[in-house]
Amino acid sequence: MAFDRKLLDVIACPVCKGKLLFAQHNDADALVCRFDRLVYPLKDSIPVLLEEQASSITLEQLEALKKG
Repeated sequence: MAFDRKLLDVIACPVCKGKLLFAQHNDADALVCRFDRLVYPLKDSIPVLLEEQASSITLEQLEALKKG
């Protein structure tokens, strides 16, 4: 089952309430908050929107995700 990208219209970053981007991070699908530079994993196509489960990315990594 693939992630339904229509969900991006209704879900938000649990930290800042900003929009999330769907991206590939470390060869896995993820949701990225560009404001907090946090990457939320997808497990079985379900977003895990818990701050303690998120990983941080650098500004350079964020720029690379936006370009890719």
